[in-house]
Amino acid sequence: MITLTDNAATKVKELIEKEGEQGLALRVAVRPGGCSGFSYEMFFDTEIDNEDVTSDFGEVKVVVDPSSAQLLEGATLDYTDSLEQAGFSIKNPNAQRSCGCGQSFS
Repeated sequence: MITLTDNAATKVKELIEKEGEQGLALRVAVRPGGCSGFSYEMFFDTEIDNEDVTSDFGEVKVVVDPSSAQLLEGATLDYTDSLEQAGFSIKNPNAQRSCGCGQSFS
């Protein structure tokens, strides 16, 4: 299962609060595609299936479907906001290679 750094959890909580909808969770998924074979997908979701893997990071609930959970085992979601870079990034020990943008892997 993917873990969130404190910075990522804080930013996700802030974004969920801006949405203004109760019960939102961050869904992280791996989909076929991207320039390296698989791509990451993140979005807010209220529908949680019985088979989904869930984890709580403070007030943030993260949901991952079972097939994506296998590919995200040991991965970390981080958030950086600096002069050089702003945004989320995933460090995934299961990725053998990734593209230059960091959004896809194989």
